[in-house]
Amino acid sequence: MTNFLAQSGIGNRIHAIRKQHGIRSAKDLADLIPGNNVTESILQNIEAGRKHDLSVSQLLNIAKALRVTPIFLLTPIGRPWAELDIANLSSSFDGMTVVEFDAWISGAEHGAYHWSTNDERTERTQLQAMRELHAQIRERKRLTTNLAIERTLDAAAGEIATAQEWDTTEERLAESSRRITQLTSYLASAGWDLDGWTD
Repeated sequence: MTNFLAQSGIGNRIHAIRKQHGIRSAKDLADLIPGNNVTESILQNIEAGRKHDLSVSQLLNIAKALRVTPIFLLTPIGRPWAELDIANLSSSFDGMTVVEFDAWISGAEHGAYHWSTNDERTERTQLQAMRELHAQIRERKRLTTNLAIERTLDAAAGEIATAQEWDTTEERLAESSRRITQLTSYLASAGWDLDGWTD
């Protein structure tokens, strides 16, 4: 079986991923994609190398149906130091490697791509803050659930909730809530609309 990670060209990568995931034909893949912007004919043309330009929605629909992130379709991610092989990019991408492209497109803070302007740095910082905020919201939900369980266990045992391990959950929950407030304030001041998201 062909390893899709190092395949050259988006059509070859789609074909290899499709085969690796047991999707027998372009028609079978098209059937997995709701709507009609990715048809069997479009997929056949992409895989044969006759169609190089995909709309963003086509790219995302194909990636979702294949259960991979778009970076696996866009680049030979298994060859991180290879240059990009995406058709019709401007000359500003000349010499950009796969690992640099991955860092650029994902906004990785300490990635291989080095941001060149203050605006790019600010945007990257905001993106990192949004990612941390999302992680903190998930952590707060987890800690809230844990604390409720801990308190239920204490009540069932007829004890007052004074155990040291329970106190650390409360402390971690308070710290998570404090960080959520900081991140929300920072992003709101930068113009992000977070209404209802952090509740």
